[in-house]
This record gives sequence, structure tokens and C-alpha cells, in this order.
Amino acid sequence: MIVVWILLGLIGLILLLLLIALIRTLLMPSKRSTYTPAPDEKEALRLAEKLSRMVQCDTVSIPGADQREKFLGFHQLLAELFPLVHQKLEKTEIDGNLLFYWKGKASDRPLVLMSHQDVVPAEGQWAHAPFSGDIAEGKVWGRGTSDTKCSVMGFFEAVEQLLSEGYTPPQDVYLSSSCTEEWAGPGCQKLVDELKRRGVRPWLVVDEGGGIITEPIGGVPGNFAVLGVFEKGAANVTFTAKSNGGHASTPKKNSPLARLADFIHYVEHNNVFRRRMPEQVAAMFTALAPYAAFPLKLVFGNLWLFKPVLLRVLPMISPQAGAMIRTTIAFTMAKGSDACNVLPQEASVSANVRFIPHQGMEESLDLLRKASHMFRLEMTVGHANDYTAATDISGEGFKTVQRTVDAVFPGCPSIPYVMTGATDARFYQEICDSVVRFAPVVYGPEQMRGMHGLNETIEYNCLPGAVDFYKALIENLCFNK
Repeated sequence: MIVVWILLGLIGLILLLLLIALIRTLLMPSKRSTYTPAPDEKEALRLAEKLSRMVQCDTVSIPGADQREKFLGFHQLLAELFPLVHQKLEKTEIDGNLLFYWKGKASDRPLVLMSHQDVVPAEGQWAHAPFSGDIAEGKVWGRGTSDTKCSVMGFFEAVEQLLSEGYTPPQDVYLSSSCTEEWAGPGCQKLVDELKRRGVRPWLVVDEGGGIITEPIGGVPGNFAVLGVFEKGAANVTFTAKSNGGHASTPKKNSPLARLADFIHYVEHNNVFRRRMPEQVAAMFTALAPYAAFPLKLVFGNLWLFKPVLLRVLPMISPQAGAMIRTTIAFTMAKGSDACNVLPQEASVSANVRFIPHQGMEESLDLLRKASHMFRLEMTVGHANDYTAATDISGEGFKTVQRTVDAVFPGCPSIPYVMTGATDARFYQEICDSVVRFAPVVYGPEQMRGMHGLNETIEYNCLPGAVDFYKALIENLCFNK
């Protein structure tokens, strides 16, 4: 009888909590994201032509190669497209990486606008040649249109327009652009070292990473400005299995490939890494709640009750959202025997690992090392860096970007989020407390698919908004003390 009463009490408590969550949801005002770009067509096409010229210049970067001459050619194009920037700002070029200095009326709260020049290779069959820069169907086509020559064009054009008006910024402004971002190269670090040499400590850095994302989560329609506030760490890890080899006609158990397969299965089907919701991710879901359809609104608006459930199901319903709550591992490369009838003496798989703050690089790699030992594997770590510090979402720098979004993109909500990829912005964490990853252009499903893939595009109607955002950040909203 006591057990029955306990069960009835638990059921009653659960029903009460669900009733409270339901009432809270019903009382929550519903909102809609209403922003859609509506620029002057002539101006949008003018900017599209500039971006097209930039895309036509092949700036594919090759890891470890000296490509300075290639990027100097791109710099000549920038000088042609943005003559006032090159005439009136102080230019520093370091191994193909660019830093422009625009002296303001004061120097105590400098602003850095940044994005990279280089692009990834363009393979496969494209609808428009990858370096054509074709303007068609309301889009600019080609490698780098969305990642990220659009934002390079945006802040260069913003400064060009302000210079044409004889404008002097309230604070110093720096334009920073590396040519090694796509392979995590040292270009941006060289620019940061130059600023350190000058004693410059930026008040705010705005890089790529987030953007104006169409339907960031299924069931939440509209355009949302997602502002990246920290990056997960990353490492390339190789797992190797060895044996004496032999002929495939007389196979032994636990061959190198079999052990690697068992290891991969173990990692893929066991919760090797802990799930926890960073406060920035919780803030993102809370901000999205009023815009969501009822079931999601109920869950997102009542994390105090549904967080445990959300932590369990997120990786299953959204790989992107799931990556924000745990360290991830993706097996990407494999190598075995050179012949089908030969057992390999050595086989290996490589993986890309991304570290979350609650289980950083050291702990995550240690867990993988212990798991690999269970299957008699050797583990070697290549390039590795830990997660970055988080920008304070209650701080003035982050709120400044939010205010700028509100002013330039009316009806577009702005929310924090976690960068699951990597950008050059991490280098600036060393000298700046407020680093926000946001490219002020619209990324719909087509643009998201095209980045690092086939048929990369950007809809050119969003380009004037990008220019306006950078102008507003410099001109009106950035330096209110």
C-alpha cells in the first residue's frame, strides 16, 4: 500500500509540473521573425558585381605552401575595387595576410572587423563554374561567395562609403583578413602578433561564424541572427592497429581492421562523452521559444523541466544542436592493406574530434586513449587546440552587436549560439574579451549546403544589408559608453 501511495504521489507531482509548464507556455506571447531583405535592386547588383570580381580570383589555400604571390594578386583587385580604403588607411601585409588601420577620434575601444580571403578547393560538377562569379537567378555563384568573400566585400565597402563622405570614426577601426583560415594556418596569428607589438587591445572583434540563418531549427520558421560566442576545440586523431599480417586465405581473429571496426562501433554506440547544456545554448533555446510551434515552445520555454529529455534527444533530431552539448568525434579516413588478399600488418582510422568546455581537450583525449587501449590500438594526436573562452552574452560588446542587428535588420531576432566549427576569431581571444562570430548575410538551406560543397552561392539581395550592418557598427552603435 505504501508503494502505491508513493507511485500515486510521483504521478501527481509529474502531472503538476506538466500543468505548470503548460500554463507557462500558454501565457508566453507568441512572436514571429519578420525580416526579409528588401534592398534597392540597383545597389544590390552593384555590390554583386564587386563580389563576383572577388570570386573570380582563385584564392584556394594549400596547407603549408607559400602562396603569398597568389594573394598579392587578390590584393591588387581589392585596391581596384576599394581605392579609398587603400589610399586613406594604413595597410600592413604579412605573408599575404592583411591588416588595415583607420585612425579614429579615440583609441581606447578599438574595433576589429575580420574575415578571410582564402577558400577551399572546388571539386565536382558545378551548375556554374566555381570561379565564374556568375550572377544568375538572384545569386552570385562560386567558391567563396558565402565563405566568406561576402563579408570581406561587406566591410571593405562599408569603409569605402564612409570614407567617400569624409567620415572619421569615433574609435580606431582595424580590417583584418588572413589567407590561411581554411586550413587553420598561422596567418591570423601573425596579424594578432602585429597588434600586440603595437600595444592594441580590441574592445570588440566581429568575425564570420554565425549569420542570418533561415529556420535555425526545424519548427522555428523565419530568419534569425545567430551570434557565435565561443568555439569548440578541435583535434585530428589517428588510431592504429598492428599485427604480423598474413594471407587472407587463412585469417586470424582480431585482425587490425576488425579491431578498428570494433573500436569505431564502441565509440559510436556508447555515450563516451558527457552531455551538458552550456548556458549559452540554454539562452539560445529560451530565446527561440516564443517563435516556435507549440511542442517546441513547451520544451524550449521550460528547460527547468525538459532539459534532461532535451539532452537525450537532441543528437538524434539535430546533429548541429547535438554538437553543442557534447564533445563529438567523426571518423573520416581509413587505411588498410594494399591488396585485397593480404592481411594488413598495420591499419588505421583517423577522426576529427571537437571539444566542449565541460569536457575539454585533455579529458576528451584521455577518454579516447583509454577506449583505444581496450582494442589494442595506438593513438596519436595531430593538430589540436582547446575550446575558446566564451564572450559574455550579458556584456556590452555582445549587446552592441545585438543592437546593431535590431537597427539594421528590423524584425530579425538575435540569439547566442556555439560555434561547432573553427574560425580565425580564436586567435583574437588572446587580446580581446568580446569576440562575436557573425557574418551579416542570409544563409538559407542552399547556402548552408554549398559551403565547402558544390554550387556555393549567396543571394545578392542580402549584400546591401551586410554593408549597412558594418557601417552602423562603426558609425552609430559601437562606441556608446
